Amino acid sequence: MQESNLSRESAFRLFSRSIIISSMIIAGTFIYINERNSVATDKVGNSEISKAELIEDAVIPAKDFILPVEWGDLGVRLTELGVIDKEKFSALYERRGGITDREWDLINNPNNDSIAMNSLNSGFLLNLFWALGLATKNEILDSGPMVDPQYGGAENFASTGGWTLARGNVMDHYSMHRLISLTADEQGMVEEMSKHIFRPCCNNPTHFPDCNHGMAMLGLLELMASQGLSEDEMYKIALRVNSYWFPDAYTTIATYLDSKGIAWKDADPRAILDSGYSSGSGYRNIVSQVSSPTQKSGSGCGV
Repeated sequence: MQESNLSRESAFRLFSRSIIISSMIIAGTFIYINERNSVATDKVGNSEISKAELIEDAVIPAKDFILPVEWGDLGVRLTELGVIDKEKFSALYERRGGITDREWDLINNPNNDSIAMNSLNSGFLLNLFWALGLATKNEILDSGPMVDPQYGGAENFASTGGWTLARGNVMDHYSMHRLISLTADEQGMVEEMSKHIFRPCCNNPTHFPDCNHGMAMLGLLELMASQGLSEDEMYKIALRVNSYWFPDAYTTIATYLDSKGIAWKDADPRAILDSGYSSGSGYRNIVSQVSSPTQKSGSGCGV
């Protein structure tokens, strides 16, 4: 009888221990899941998405980004004026695999509406906006840093001498064509914003568009301002566009922000585009604080 009681007691202890161990396993599983979530690893189907991939997707989404501006007949006018020599342009892109029908529409169609931007056509759009910024008559080009005598002339910069796709002398097109008309208020907004939008390839703001990225951003700002976009909207779009032109830089910046508990979607475009983050020196400072900066690709400073 005593042995039977002892057996029941032993069984009860074993059962109790089993419950405790099972509880610990379940608790451990939840901890493991939470830890995996804390490092932002997600499962989609059979594939795992790392935090780095989630950040990259937030900065440069696979889905097209629609620029809420009408391109209209600007491509047609740029080619008719000779800012873009269509034969040179076509030859350049033939060497790069050709131009899609939608891209040709931006050159040939006089009735374009909004522009869809993605990682595949970002370089093409960079060249279009570069041509627009270079050729459009604007006080920033006429009296800003580009014509400061200390630099020996506006023709000596990458944004001018580097534009090899024009017909004739590139300086015959520099700030020569009234492609975009701005009111005094719109011009003032473009000038002010251009002083606070930098690019990671150098330490100059858009107000000093000495490279293709600066000149292209100037053209985009002018286009947005002329079509009534607000300053807030323009900053948001400028950051999205810069992110496509400098994917490594802005993915690294987003990684840095994430380490500080700031999601990319909550970042202030004005602050990110200013010199502390987006200038060459500002970006190098960010890189020094990120363990594994992104190193993939981006748009260079040539055509």
